[in-house]
Amino acid sequence: MFNIIITDSYDKVSSEAFRIMKEELKKEAPVLGLATGSSPIGLYKKMIADHNANGTSYDNVTTYNLDEYIGLPREHDQSYWTFMHENLFDQIEMPEENVHLPDGTGTDPEASCRKYEEELSVRQIGLQILGIGSDGHIGFNEPGTPFDSLTHIAELTEQTRRDNARFFDDNIDLVPKESITMGLASIMKAAKIIVIATGRNKADAVYGMIKGPKTEECPASILQDHDDVTVILDEEAAARL
Repeated sequence: MFNIIITDSYDKVSSEAFRIMKEELKKEAPVLGLATGSSPIGLYKKMIADHNANGTSYDNVTTYNLDEYIGLPREHDQSYWTFMHENLFDQIEMPEENVHLPDGTGTDPEASCRKYEEELSVRQIGLQILGIGSDGHIGFNEPGTPFDSLTHIAELTEQTRRDNARFFDDNIDLVPKESITMGLASIMKAAKIIVIATGRNKADAVYGMIKGPKTEECPASILQDHDDVTVILDEEAAARL
């Protein structure tokens, strides 16, 4: 079931996401599923501002990230471990022991996938934050990913690598070709999901997610089967709705 919110700016999109996040943080032991990329940055900035202004504590919050590149050292400036610490964790004094990301640095990525899925099974994610790719991917679940997939190694499509090249000096050759990602079935276990999308380049994917057929060619369309999904859009991303 989709609850669709359309606003006229990215800042308002982020404010709507933060409104839902604030309610989740009132729980005794919140469990958050977090995403990287440009879509959630505004939400994270509002979480940081709230922490600084109101002293909101994250001592009892547990986080699980959607994905991580394979082959980048954690200290690499484009690893998702670095992204999350620079853009959120360090600023909200997040206890390091409560942070979970897939390990893309090891010699056995398959074992890392199994280990991460085991970590996910310990707690249910209360609120999962998602962006959506221009081809309909969520996490790094590219078109064609089985709906019953758990944490797995994902080969990134050329389109996704082109989209992400802007973070690698616009050089696609620097973008990793594989990642570890929560699977679609892993994501669907969350109690509540927020999808953030802005920009005209996301309009087709948003339409496919909400109104298109449920098909593995649009991985986000699996969310049609979830009971509690809030989709927060600017007007351009909502253009086809």
